[in-house]
Amino acid sequence: MRDTYFPKDPKEKKTRVQQDSNLALALLDSIPPEMRKQPSRRAVYEYMRGKVLDVFPEYCKEAEDHLSKAVKLDPSLADAWLCLGNCFWKKGELSGAKNCFSLSLKKGPNKKILRQLSMLERKLAQGTDKEAEIVEESIQHAKEAVMLDVKDGQSWYALGNAYLSSFFITGAWDQNKLYQSLKAYQNAVNRYLENYESALSGFHAASLKDPSLNADLEVQKLVKVLIKLEDSIINKGQMKSKRFASLVSSLRNENIKLSLKLVTTRSLHEGLNKGLSLMVKVVAYIQHENLVPLYYVVSDSEGSCCILSVYGLRNGVIKESDTVTLLEPSYRSIHVSWKDKTYNFKALRADFRQQILLNGRVPSVQDATCSTIHAQHILP
Repeated sequence: MRDTYFPKDPKEKKTRVQQDSNLALALLDSIPPEMRKQPSRRAVYEYMRGKVLDVFPEYCKEAEDHLSKAVKLDPSLADAWLCLGNCFWKKGELSGAKNCFSLSLKKGPNKKILRQLSMLERKLAQGTDKEAEIVEESIQHAKEAVMLDVKDGQSWYALGNAYLSSFFITGAWDQNKLYQSLKAYQNAVNRYLENYESALSGFHAASLKDPSLNADLEVQKLVKVLIKLEDSIINKGQMKSKRFASLVSSLRNENIKLSLKLVTTRSLHEGLNKGLSLMVKVVAYIQHENLVPLYYVVSDSEGSCCILSVYGLRNGVIKESDTVTLLEPSYRSIHVSWKDKTYNFKALRADFRQQILLNGRVPSVQDATCSTIHAQHILP
């Protein structure tokens, strides 16, 4: 909620975070003392309590105390080191924060900690006589985070920030750094926005520029996804013709009250369709290597199939034969050309559970999950 919930009124967020924090602390307090006496359990308890207390932007001494106990009891808790480092950062003890991140990395690579270390180094570089040198270290740590997971938008975003800092530090004369920054930002968002051709181009360019990033593997994965999406539309999710016809015809018997005008796919235009709704049946779930988005083949009452990309819901919430109503659906006609091959299909997208009615109801909070490219401590 801290990293992904941004209501119009900031006070609303603060209230919600405080409520959830109080609930989490109460749950931790409900654990009997004898159940957390064992050092490993005690370490996790101290870590969780410290992490909850540290959820607010202000420094919290109690959070630092719990997190310090956690890493002493179990130095292998990487996220506890990350939280403790962030605690020191808020406190203004930047060297202490860097020490936490560095100690954790000695126990194994971690993309979250590498990103935070990269951001922290840019802060540490400001006003020093080794500014350019320290920012180069920031770039290297951001690149290491990307290498651990080349499809992670947050890591690309951190790398973009690092390159941009280097561009200005060098007196804005090295335009190659600005270009690298722009490409990193593009890679951060293209995959999420499903700009497939731009994502392919960006990852391919990154692989040529720096083979160590392993971005060429992401190109191969994305091509596999495009092949699978197009084939799933053509084959109607490999559903038998009679079954498909029965599924489509059942939509005509649905009786869901809507305030938005109900249309079929052919009435949609590119982009967000304000004031309209679209009712479809789930024909098939499409498995692929990434956790998000969730891909489905869906059909409207006229038998027109599309790919539905769903963000913000757990896998398994939407099932085959379910009725999905998209409120003000986002629609695109996908045309991707890559290495003499083309991929074409119609696509729908839902970013939040509130944009969907599943069998006539909005999915519950328990069905939701977070999909984000948000990065903490964004520094220039």
